Amino acid sequence: MRNGTPARPAAAQASAGDLLHLVRSGRATTRGALQRVTGLSRATVGQRLDRLFRAGWLREGAGNPVSSPLGGRPSVRLEFDDAHAVVLAADLETRHARTALLTLAGEVVAERGGALRVEDGPERVLDRLGAVFGELLRESGRDAALVCGIGLAVPGPVDSGTGRVVQPPIMPGWDGYDIRGRLRRAFTEHTGHGGVPAPVPVLVDNDANLMAYAEQRAHYPDCSAFALVKVSTGIGAGVVVDGSLYRGIDGGAGDIGHIRVPGVPGSAAAPCKCGSYGCLAAVASGRAVAARLAAAGVPAASGSDVRELLAAGHPEAVGLAREAGRQVGEVLATVVTLLNPGVLMIAGDLAGTPFLTGVRELLYQRALPRSTAHLEIVTSRLGGRAGLIGAGALVVEHLYAPERVEERLVALGV
Repeated sequence: MRNGTPARPAAAQASAGDLLHLVRSGRATTRGALQRVTGLSRATVGQRLDRLFRAGWLREGAGNPVSSPLGGRPSVRLEFDDAHAVVLAADLETRHARTALLTLAGEVVAERGGALRVEDGPERVLDRLGAVFGELLRESGRDAALVCGIGLAVPGPVDSGTGRVVQPPIMPGWDGYDIRGRLRRAFTEHTGHGGVPAPVPVLVDNDANLMAYAEQRAHYPDCSAFALVKVSTGIGAGVVVDGSLYRGIDGGAGDIGHIRVPGVPGSAAAPCKCGSYGCLAAVASGRAVAARLAAAGVPAASGSDVRELLAAGHPEAVGLAREAGRQVGEVLATVVTLLNPGVLMIAGDLAGTPFLTGVRELLYQRALPRSTAHLEIVTSRLGGRAGLIGAGALVVEHLYAPERVEERLVALGV
């Protein structure tokens, strides 16, 4: 695999899923091009495309122009039909949640945001998400049967194989919980759709991972090593390498908020939600900055409160955000030296000029010049929608991956 693209399939192995992938990626968008790339006969290509047409996944677009001076018919362009289904997505934070109905191309059809406390536990939170999903479908006039999958971003480490969070410091009561099963049931209960011919798949991943996935695909597709750091209630990072998320062996990659920072004044006595002391999140997260502001008499209880103070130019909030940026920048110097990314994106409640200035100050001081020579340090382009768009993209890439297409076609009876 190179840049997230599977190697060219051998003729004997090129399935309907391989053909769909070639069309979706733009590598081969006519019948002739598919024959050349795969080595399949015209008849075999036609048979496999017919199954994709009957499933409603492909459509014929405008013909490509004829390059031959002798003229002739333009070749019919094949396109992925991104209107045949929709995706539901939710981005769960500690005190708020965003939900959306998206097209398969990642366009937001309907969206909701509101207060929802993760500490209320998975039963209550996931039931509420299911109810909002039902509301989004009704508002948009979409039938629940069109939903091909659900994506969920959560503020904790996730074992992608099981979809369960693993010892999440800021998600009490969620450790090891069957999120997929409960959210699927909530969707069914609030929409009346039981999942025919198969239950609606639910995919769960860490919020920083999904934000990184969305931002890299949308704005930095040619960046082979991309890192995003989200600084809100906690601190986490998402890494995309060659177009694919890097999660580590059990979803723990990127959990930089729990790196100890003993050199920071007062860090040894700063308690962290993970049960330790002196973690980066305990001294430089939105929650930590809010606590310091509250201690100084400034009303602030969360990262979102700090964000509002920063937007208003509150001088003490600005100073503390810059200091937090310096603390995070010192840790990122090691991250950048290890990963050598082309883009380092800062996102979340503190992602503004003061924090970014602090990050740059320490990062460029501590990291080797070789590691930062070609590094772009930027802020989020997708903003608050990044997690939603990433969750939707995760579902689409999962469902239309070549190895999964065949089983889905069989389930559809085509």
